[in-house]
Amino acid sequence: MCSCLLALPVVFAQEVDKYASQRQLMAEEIAADARRLVSYIDKESVSDSVMQVMATVPRHLFIPPEMRAKAYENRPLPIGFGQTISQPYIVALMTDLLEPRPDHKVLEIGTGSGYQAAVLSGLVKEVYSIEIIDQLGQTAKRALKDHGYNNVSTRIADGYDGWPEHAPFDSIIVTAGISHIPPPLVKQLKNGGTMVIPVGTRFQTQQLTLVQKDHAGTVTTKQIIPVIFVPFTGGH
Repeated sequence: MCSCLLALPVVFAQEVDKYASQRQLMAEEIAADARRLVSYIDKESVSDSVMQVMATVPRHLFIPPEMRAKAYENRPLPIGFGQTISQPYIVALMTDLLEPRPDHKVLEIGTGSGYQAAVLSGLVKEVYSIEIIDQLGQTAKRALKDHGYNNVSTRIADGYDGWPEHAPFDSIIVTAGISHIPPPLVKQLKNGGTMVIPVGTRFQTQQLTLVQKDHAGTVTTKQIIPVIFVPFTGGH
């Protein structure tokens, strides 16, 4: 696991501790959601490593200051530009479905607030994250840098095309709803890799979809749970 959190300044650590009890309550709600949805996800809990990171990463630092009183509620919150920070349970579930390992390289489509990238940062070797909204992407980049998430690289671009310069990726996570699975992302997924993506549009039921590419390159998909995400934007 990345040691980036342990290297943060004392001032940051004190700020994080103010919210420790709220994060613990949030983690308990995530665990309760996992038990309630066991019939969908075929497991009774999120992995210990993911839960440890969820109980550590300071969600309040990735939302607008006026929303911080609600930072650890188990629900999505607005972050501006018509975008949201995802519900903590969904962040935990999507992260868990990726089965992250310390040697993994992960691509995220939709940096948003930077929170999902921060969660992944503590579980994998490298995170590459793309955001199409310039101001949102710049704000997330500063937040990640200021708070010590040094294994996250960001860029402003249309995420549909992925980040071919750094492909292939062990896993890919998409945080916006799209009507289909983008072929460039499938191509950039390593054989043996996993993608988690909400498939559907704002006018349809979106399905959180697990995409797996076996070691021979054969792709299979599995619908996990119905979800609601902001729509994928860009040229496609």
